[in-house]
Amino acid sequence: MTIGIIGGSGLYDMAELTDRREQRVVTPFGEPSAAYVTGSLRGQRVAFLARHGVGHRLLPSELNFRANIFGFKTLGVEYILSASAVGSLKERYRPQDMLVPDQFFDRTKGRISTFFGRGLVAHVGFAHPFCPTLSEVAYQAAQAAGLSAASATLPESPVVHKGGTYVCMEGPQFSTLAESQLYRSWGMDVIGMTNLQEAKLAREAEICYSTIALITDYDCWHPSHDQVTVEMIVANLMQNAANAQHVIAEAVARLPFQRTCECASALKYAIITRPDAIPADVKRELAPIVGKYLS
Repeated sequence: MTIGIIGGSGLYDMAELTDRREQRVVTPFGEPSAAYVTGSLRGQRVAFLARHGVGHRLLPSELNFRANIFGFKTLGVEYILSASAVGSLKERYRPQDMLVPDQFFDRTKGRISTFFGRGLVAHVGFAHPFCPTLSEVAYQAAQAAGLSAASATLPESPVVHKGGTYVCMEGPQFSTLAESQLYRSWGMDVIGMTNLQEAKLAREAEICYSTIALITDYDCWHPSHDQVTVEMIVANLMQNAANAQHVIAEAVARLPFQRTCECASALKYAIITRPDAIPADVKRELAPIVGKYLS
């Protein structure tokens, strides 16, 4: 099984998934958010994980990112397609649009975002935090699923945008007006609460990772923000989730590809600690990730 799917707010299942079974994975970092639901999608074997747990029980800051990504690694996953609800920081990104970002800006506080430590030091490259090849697959899949490419003259129907910076904030509260205006002055594009740690850990695990950012609303900077109701946001969330299912299924049908990207060998020169200085228990626990470099 090489393809993993992470469903965010509103996306708690994949309707097209057949031959389903739940698979619980034990990790050195505790329990993942939920059992992985494995099955067949567009002729491929995939593993689906509800990021916030069954019934949406987990805050962004409560997510066990290490367990979630490590679990995918032990299942043999090489590609992760993630869906995430976000707010828009630019007029051109409208509710129900999608954006496939290519950069992050970190505004989280103290979240654990590495498998390393405890006697094993590694530094992976993260200048380009999303797999460019997988992101292109996601972008093309969105168009194949019926979303138009963004252009100077935007149609009324939802469109997909390529590239942009995702601000990852701590939450669970949304931004203050001052923060929202600051992010806009920096040229940021969308804002969410979950994806950065997933991307960092996927890179350490040598898994290709891409996000489909699902825009539910304009952030509080927008003049019409006070007219936005919870019901409107939930309606957008549900429509986004329905659209995302089609996009992800199209993307899965286009996988796998030859992994010549930096994701596939991110650890090749990243491990700094001498093998004989690494504690035996750490070697054993991280074997699915580092084993091939320490044998």
